[in-house]
Amino acid sequence: MSRASSHALKHPPVTAPSEPAGATTSFPELAVAIERERRRGRGAQSNASGRFEAEARVAFDDGWQSLDELPPFKTTVALDTARKVITRNDSPDIGFDRSINPYRGCEHGCVYCFARPTHAFLGLSPGLDFESKLFAKPDAPLLLEKELAAPDYEPRMIAIGTNTDPYQPIERERKIMRGILEVLDRASHPVGIVTKSALVTRDIDILSRMARRNLAKVAISVTTLDAKLARTMEPRASTPSKRLEALRQLSEAGIPTTVMVAPVIPALNDSEIERILDAAAHAGVKEASYVLLRLPLEVRDLFREWLMANFPDRYRHVFTLIRDMRGGRDYDSQWGTRMKGTGPMAWMIGRRFEIACEKLGLNKRRSKLTTDHFARPKRSGQQLSLF
Repeated sequence: MSRASSHALKHPPVTAPSEPAGATTSFPELAVAIERERRRGRGAQSNASGRFEAEARVAFDDGWQSLDELPPFKTTVALDTARKVITRNDSPDIGFDRSINPYRGCEHGCVYCFARPTHAFLGLSPGLDFESKLFAKPDAPLLLEKELAAPDYEPRMIAIGTNTDPYQPIERERKIMRGILEVLDRASHPVGIVTKSALVTRDIDILSRMARRNLAKVAISVTTLDAKLARTMEPRASTPSKRLEALRQLSEAGIPTTVMVAPVIPALNDSEIERILDAAAHAGVKEASYVLLRLPLEVRDLFREWLMANFPDRYRHVFTLIRDMRGGRDYDSQWGTRMKGTGPMAWMIGRRFEIACEKLGLNKRRSKLTTDHFARPKRSGQQLSLF
């Protein structure tokens, strides 16, 4: 029997690394990192309890080296029995008011993912739990069809992939995203997809059919062209070359594509902006966008742990630049500036992006989706019209 212990604390006794030069506020204590072999292939370094939990639990060795007996983190999938699948928002700085997330949690394990804090609402950790304890919504296609059939439903573009990736590895077997696309195709309803997975090419048959009616567009995030950095930062996402190839296939199929340089991390991948845009343009992409690194809630400390573990020599410099672009803070959630930041460094990144796009002929025209073809699905038991 294992002698490993779990100790419940209000404040785990751990030491934070030194702060960046010029810091005005202190960092909270870091969570205890999980042993490397147990989290192999994962992005987060730790698995701290969610912020809504009454106690924080930290595993510690009682002297018998029994932590070595703990098994590695394995991906588990539970069912999410949601009653509705379309989520609404009224955020003034994003271009959609509704979205669908076929899954909760994401096995891609991107350490910077701004969606990680949502796992705290489930009583789970935004750390390793977020990328290993997943939730699937198998009824999503049926629920969507029911919501589209409602008499008071007004069609507007549905965004998919705004929280967790709809084409993460478990989609290969579960095919929930494909079922959703089949419903949208039958209803002639517009959809915009964001992903960093080459699996999206599996659905080119549906997407190209929808694109001919101005009903579909796809954005793929390319964070870096460095395969080693990508594997460290996004351990289970498609490689950069696979993403570029996916952009090429989608473009050749007539599907409007966008490359997202997201997130831009100062002193880590910001030097690659022009190279990423150039590679995407050669793949046939016509539109591009970028988003500055966002570190809300638990994401900040998870990113700090990852940075200290993988790039300790850049830690102070990266966070100094982040604060320069966030008004002296680690994160600024204010509408209108949270995506791009403020200050000279943020301005320079924006100008570099704009100049590169202009040189490559990107963003000359923006693809627009239409709701003109929308055909409300027939509700169960509804009599068919004679005309």
